[in-house]
Amino acid sequence: AVVSTQSTGEIKKKKLKSKDKRIMRTAAGDVWDDPSLLEWEDNDFRIFVGDLGNECNDEMLYRAFSKYPSLLKVKVIRDKRSNKTKGFGFVSFKDSNDYIRAMREVNGKYIGNRPCKLRKSSWKDRQYTVVKKKNSERQKLGLKI
Repeated sequence: AVVSTQSTGEIKKKKLKSKDKRIMRTAAGDVWDDPSLLEWEDNDFRIFVGDLGNECNDEMLYRAFSKYPSLLKVKVIRDKRSNKTKGFGFVSFKDSNDYIRAMREVNGKYIGNRPCKLRKSSWKDRQYTVVKKKNSERQKLGLKI
């Protein structure tokens, strides 16, 4: 990511380091910094994969989606203490056509012991800047926040 700064009439560009970049999230009234989102591409097409069993891991999820050439990353979400799956994961694609094909073809297919449920990931909707913008628009319309 490149940020432009303006000082004394000239424009300077500096490269942001990944540790300088922060992604603020909000849900249920809490706001926090989520460093795990820095592992993902900025402009990807991400799928939420639900109903995963305890036996499911990143490798199994990767195998289920490996036939799509623009597959970027897969991740099964695990509990930090017990290391058991939380029953869901995410899959990321670079190409929208692969994303659409995967949504149609893999939804309801078995990954491990259970048929999975695919949904469009809503991770961008929980970013602090997006929520703040939506809330200000709702306020302008006179709606409750």
